[in-house]
Amino acid sequence: MARFTVRIELRDADPADYDDLYEKMISEKFSKFITSDGGKLYSLPNAEYNYSSDTKTTDDVRDLAYNIAKEVNSRPAVLVTKSDDRSWQGLDRG
Repeated sequence: MARFTVRIELRDADPADYDDLYEKMISEKFSKFITSDGGKLYSLPNAEYNYSSDTKTTDDVRDLAYNIAKEVNSRPAVLVTKSDDRSWQGLDRG
């Protein structure tokens, strides 16, 4: 299964916009957590999401995230990275 890290910036947004984005992203199966090899959950930084799929490409995930963000903000910026390995330090436990 492919794993994607998605970063979204809402330009000229207020905190309520990010709350709205969060609700919409979660409803489309994006997550605010990543899981360690030991099965522990860790919270991603603000405005970052995790997405897993057997069928979607990086462009598919980008388009999905962008279209969700466009519902909240007229000029979102979206970055999607596909990963086969992840490493982190300092993330809070989820």
